[in-house]
Amino acid sequence: MKLTILGCYAATPRTITNPTSQVLEMNGHMFLIDAGEGTQVQLRKKKLKFQRINHIFISHLHGDHFYGLIGLISTFMLLNRKADLHVYGPKGIKEVILLQLRLSNSFTGYNLYFHEQTSKESKVIFQDDKVIVRTIPLDHRVYTNGYLFESVPGERKLRIGAIEDLGIDRCYYQKIKNGGDITLDSGEVIKNKDISYDPDPTESYAFCSDTKYSEAVVPIIKNVKVLYHESTFLDSEEHYTERTKHCTAKEAGRIATLANAGTLVMGHYSTRYNDIKLFKKEAETVYSGQILLADDGKEFDL
Repeated sequence: MKLTILGCYAATPRTITNPTSQVLEMNGHMFLIDAGEGTQVQLRKKKLKFQRINHIFISHLHGDHFYGLIGLISTFMLLNRKADLHVYGPKGIKEVILLQLRLSNSFTGYNLYFHEQTSKESKVIFQDDKVIVRTIPLDHRVYTNGYLFESVPGERKLRIGAIEDLGIDRCYYQKIKNGGDITLDSGEVIKNKDISYDPDPTESYAFCSDTKYSEAVVPIIKNVKVLYHESTFLDSEEHYTERTKHCTAKEAGRIATLANAGTLVMGHYSTRYNDIKLFKKEAETVYSGQILLADDGKEFDL
């Protein structure tokens, strides 16, 4: 599981910072999460093979989270993309993108699918044999979802030596991988744990974009391996959080603690601050796990 931060600052792009966008590589997938201005430029700077991106997840329709989407869709067209592209986001994302394509007399030579969300409950929006993606309803000024990415549990691994010693036929191997016990010809029941190993541990990543402090997300992301949580303000500007519906660094730390997150990745910093290390310092007062500070261009092997 690898996370590449393309941008992680709030509101407007600057010459030294970019708005929210990140790439999550997980079980063979390359997912794009949000697409603020400059996303495709950042993708090129990081030398990411963005033609591998088949699924794009947009949290909400504030410009610093999706204004780069139309540019990327257009570039895919110019590069003669053929693979299907799926865009997940709030209701309205289809209208705003298709309007731009129509008024510019543009078209895509590939299938472009929109999966618009309106539910205020967590739901599965993508699933294959490798990854499951669920929405995380958030509390912001417009309809907003975060996303929980989880790897699908693998099969159990065979203890070949033990299996051969017991003379178990190969036709039962899949049953063992699926967790089943085996009954020998003698009638003896062999417990699965004695002839197989646990599968590789699952991976999970929660992206909690713009939101006010809300403990409603905790049951959805409980025990997540890695949590990205917006941390727009420091305590000194906490008075802005109610009006803007954003969080402080300390509030992000509280959510990580309540969710028992293995690692907290902080981001979406207000550009009023010159030292992002202050965010980590404040979060450490309420969260004892590993804290990583997102920054433009950073890569995390999780």
